Amino acid sequence: MALTVLPSLYEYYTGGGIYTGLNANKPNFTLNDRNITIYSGALHYFRVPKAYWRDRLRKLRAAGLNAVETYVPWNLHEPQSGRFDFGQGGSDMEDFLDVAEFLRTAQEEDLLAIVRPGPFICTEWEFGGFPSWLLREKNIKVRTSEPTYMKYVKRYFNMLLPILAMLQFTKGGPIIAFQVENEYGSTKNPGKFVPDRVYLRQLRQIMIKNGIVELLVTSDSPTMHGSIGTIPGVFLQTANFAGNPENEFNRLQQLQPGRPVMAMEFWTGWFDHWSEVHHTRDDDDFHDTYERILKYPASVNMYMFHGGTSFGFMNGANLENSKTDNSGYQPDTTSYDYDSPLTESGDYTLKYVMVKELLRKYNPVPTSQLSLDEILDNIPSRHLSSSVLPMELLPINNMSGQSYGYIVYRKRFLDIPATSVLTIGGRICDSLVVLVNGRLMTKPLTTASDLNGFGFWRLKNSNLTLGPKNLFGATLDLVVENWGRNNFGYLDQFNQFKGLWQGAVYLNNMEISDWEIIPLEFKKILDEKLNWLAHTYSTMVHWSLVV
Repeated sequence: MALTVLPSLYEYYTGGGIYTGLNANKPNFTLNDRNITIYSGALHYFRVPKAYWRDRLRKLRAAGLNAVETYVPWNLHEPQSGRFDFGQGGSDMEDFLDVAEFLRTAQEEDLLAIVRPGPFICTEWEFGGFPSWLLREKNIKVRTSEPTYMKYVKRYFNMLLPILAMLQFTKGGPIIAFQVENEYGSTKNPGKFVPDRVYLRQLRQIMIKNGIVELLVTSDSPTMHGSIGTIPGVFLQTANFAGNPENEFNRLQQLQPGRPVMAMEFWTGWFDHWSEVHHTRDDDDFHDTYERILKYPASVNMYMFHGGTSFGFMNGANLENSKTDNSGYQPDTTSYDYDSPLTESGDYTLKYVMVKELLRKYNPVPTSQLSLDEILDNIPSRHLSSSVLPMELLPINNMSGQSYGYIVYRKRFLDIPATSVLTIGGRICDSLVVLVNGRLMTKPLTTASDLNGFGFWRLKNSNLTLGPKNLFGATLDLVVENWGRNNFGYLDQFNQFKGLWQGAVYLNNMEISDWEIIPLEFKKILDEKLNWLAHTYSTMVHWSLVV
């Protein structure tokens, strides 16, 4: 089987040493002096239980994204004035708050990171991330250079930013960019409030004093707010929008010619207020807009890629028409599903498949995938058998056999005449894919009716016609997955074996013998060795084999 050896993301961008971070002084981004287009997805660590962080990050990376973006909520990290919690502080939300561990996990999963620490973050989050105790201060003016407000911002940032500074790309970590404030241009309110650029400069100085050296950006709607929410030449301005990407990007190029264009928020769906029907975004419309962004070409962060949940009392609200007497109050739901590519519970959607296919088409820098051979090379136990055996009868695990996962039946040096017919005797337990010299010969499972065809338990003595060419000395792989044993009714132990065992395997009615049988259990020790690559294979095997 021929293998294409590709580097991981970090191997590609850090091979030979790290000399510089993300640079935006040319029409395209460079990272460590190599061209990069940022394909990012928003995933908020504080909206996902810690136990699921790695799962969500792996799914994000498996879609083809090269970065994850997250906000940082001030109100959770300083729940009481002067009392901080970054994962070990003892607050009720402690288990959600180890932002450093989240970012290190992202790096372990081969992802770069964009961090948006605010101090204001919006994100349909309680008070936009501000701690409610700020309201106790008379005459305080949040999101301005007003001294009382800035006193608390500085105290908080002096605690948070040193943690993030150690995780910057140029320091060997994952963070390639920081956003300053959030949609600050939308604070413009004629006669009442105008964005305060002194405030933006003060935030920048606090960040620099705390060791932040990576690229600093702002985000707004360029067509609606121009550059009022940023400082041209100091920050890179990025765009937030749902549609018409060409208009937003063209305006960005007018505002900052000769610099890269990026969508910091391409809205994959929308949030819900209480009493509203759940908002959804048409999949075809999503696909069209995302492809237009990639085709422009521009860098893009999907907001959200995985929304998660606003646990506790952390949902935010809107005030309709800027009313301040609560008459136009619109509270957000606890669910932050956002109709995103990964659902609130982390399940795949059609949008996820669309993202994966589009990035495969447009990403000019492919990075490593895991071939079946590379997986099998990490399996120490291999067993020779004259005939196929079920996984439970393999002499492994202290003679307990194999319980779960996949089992591979491999036959090497096999001559396969053109249009040969492969026959599986009896029924398959439970699903099977066939590869010849690493090429997938079976149809991927895409619809429920596919279960009636070759490769599944519903057929007995099933047949598959192989390729149109004569092959000599080929490698035939039969990969079988256990889909679960019966748990109800009459339990006949002899009908509970998994793999191939009800009959022999034939090529043109001639039995194939002398198999190499390889258990593929995906136990913790193997998963840790293969890291995110093994998980990519195991979770996506029903859709497509990576070979």
